[in-house]
Amino acid sequence: MTSTEQVTRGAMRFLLELGYAPMTEVSLTNGRRADIVALDRAGRTIIVEVKSSLADFRSDSKWQEYLSYCEEFFFAVDGDFPRTVLDEDGSLPSVTGVILADAYGADIVRPAATRVVNAAKRKTLTLKMARLGAMRLTDDIKPLAAAPRITSLL
Repeated sequence: MTSTEQVTRGAMRFLLELGYAPMTEVSLTNGRRADIVALDRAGRTIIVEVKSSLADFRSDSKWQEYLSYCEEFFFAVDGDFPRTVLDEDGSLPSVTGVILADAYGADIVRPAATRVVNAAKRKTLTLKMARLGAMRLTDDIKPLAAAPRITSLL
């Protein structure tokens, strides 16, 4: 299991413990795909971007495009990530949180600022996640090939 897979798994386990329903690789209406999107019972959304390395973190210029879709936004990193970088001036704005994760769980080491999400955008994302979840559950079911109809056994 790669570091990215471990951090993703740990972050998802953590979100489940908090009462969220997390889902990986969710495409947003702006064309971006979030690593993890999680909904709570009230429909509040957390988006988590998993960062496997310092280079991955520093090269990410798209994360700001996720902010209008979630009440809270986090970066998730593993224990080997140089966390001092996260405390540098200008490294992370005050709106982003940080989750430290491994394959077994995670913890918030920096809370995220909370913001208001447009109700229509929230509804669209919730419906998109419901449909995506249902489609993923049916991935193993393949349409039947055109079979001859049996009209009579006699």
